[in-house]
Amino acid sequence: MSSVAASAHAAAPLTTTYTVLTNAGAQAAVKAAEHMAAELSAPSAIAVVDPSGNLLAFERLDGVRIGSIELAIGKARSAALLQRPSEQIEDNINKGRLAFATAGFLSLRGGIPISVNGQVVGAVGVAGMNKDNDVKIATAAAQQVEAALEGTATH
Repeated sequence: MSSVAASAHAAAPLTTTYTVLTNAGAQAAVKAAEHMAAELSAPSAIAVVDPSGNLLAFERLDGVRIGSIELAIGKARSAALLQRPSEQIEDNINKGRLAFATAGFLSLRGGIPISVNGQVVGAVGVAGMNKDNDVKIATAAAQQVEAALEGTATH
């Protein structure tokens, strides 16, 4: 490597700092989801992940199917890693973009990223008995946490 190339590489930062959801933020998302699930009388599994898709918090409400546990985690993980609602992945598959079906992402409605200042800091995934309720619950949880974080960069 030439000295010019070496100095160009040296000028670029070698690390970056980014905001992630804390345990308190994850718990706030779970509580908001629980509240909406109660309003809708919708037993649900609720998962909150960090931007890397790793589980931060989880709650399984009474009456939800056991299989919903993995579905909620998978929905949250997909939303975090792809930085978009999981329903967009499902829609892409339904429109013929079948590569998503084999890419290892869960492509079911109910995963919503949580963003602060335009950066995904985590995601919430909900799986219960009705896909429309899953989206409503996950969206309400993400929006409540985003509203609490609005204007912050280090929370």
